[in-house]
Amino acid sequence: MAFLIERNDITLMEVDVIVNAANIYLKAGGGVCGAIFNAAGKEKLQNECEKLGNCDTGNAVITKGYNLKAKHIIHAVGPVWNGGNSKEDESLSNAYLNSLKLAKEYNCKSIAFPLISTGVYGFPKKRAFSIAKETITRFLNDNEMTVYIIIYDKKSLDVSNSLLGNIKEYIDDHYVDEHHISRESMRMPYPSSANYSDENIEFLEHSIKENIISVPKKEKNKRTLEDLVGRLEETFSEMLLRLIDEKGKNDVQVYKKANIDRKLFSKIRSNKGYKPSKLTTLAFSISLELNLDETKDLLSKAGYALSHSNKFDVIIEYFIIEENYDIFEINEALFTFKQAILGK
Repeated sequence: MAFLIERNDITLMEVDVIVNAANIYLKAGGGVCGAIFNAAGKEKLQNECEKLGNCDTGNAVITKGYNLKAKHIIHAVGPVWNGGNSKEDESLSNAYLNSLKLAKEYNCKSIAFPLISTGVYGFPKKRAFSIAKETITRFLNDNEMTVYIIIYDKKSLDVSNSLLGNIKEYIDDHYVDEHHISRESMRMPYPSSANYSDENIEFLEHSIKENIISVPKKEKNKRTLEDLVGRLEETFSEMLLRLIDEKGKNDVQVYKKANIDRKLFSKIRSNKGYKPSKLTTLAFSISLELNLDETKDLLSKAGYALSHSNKFDVIIEYFIIEENYDIFEINEALFTFKQAILGK
């Protein structure tokens, strides 16, 4: 399971099915619809659509993909915007939901949507994205599928101007050009098994026990030096599974909230030495609602760190400090700032 935002040509997506923003007559139109018909092979696709007849607003039908990389095309009919008082929101949600149900019926594991009804039908883009996101995430709570929303215009995303302003201010205050050395990089690193010999570990343990090294009073959600020393040999997989237990969560809750595919999570659980990508590691950090110190510890187990010379890292740090763990809102912000997104 994953819900991903991507800037791409939907006709080039290598997925099981792409969705066409269709009209009720299933005729080749302009915009996305025209591009899909042309890429698939207009004559063959139109012949199959004519056999199907019409499709009501909010419903969807399926055809072959023909010349596309996708095996199938789902033709979903969204509503024409009429001011919002003609059940347009409900119809648009139904167009997405019926498409997803149809994809599931045909055993499709991946699907790519455009923003339905936002072209000549005039549906406000941010409102349409919000409805698409809500409908898709609700479906994914009970189903396994990789879902893409393909957009070109970052203004389509449902990110508030105040949030974007706060993120930009945080970037301006904390982002450090890679040619300069930040204060953060000059600090002593957190202990790791790569930096300490057995003798040093024994010395630290003895110093803590004998109060030679004072350990600050433990704050909420803060890990102590004693915690760090005791878990130096822990692998990423072991730490992740421990954190899941400590946070009182189960596997399904964690990988779904992390926007991570179940198969990938199974690999991590079954392989003690598994080395995830940085994106995957941070997705789990967000899912588990880790604080900044815990996030740094989890990253270090996978061989990564946060850097103020990386805008992606600074944006992630902002959300963690603000205790905003909505991965979809985080991904919308990352996409807006032209950064990679979490999950998958």
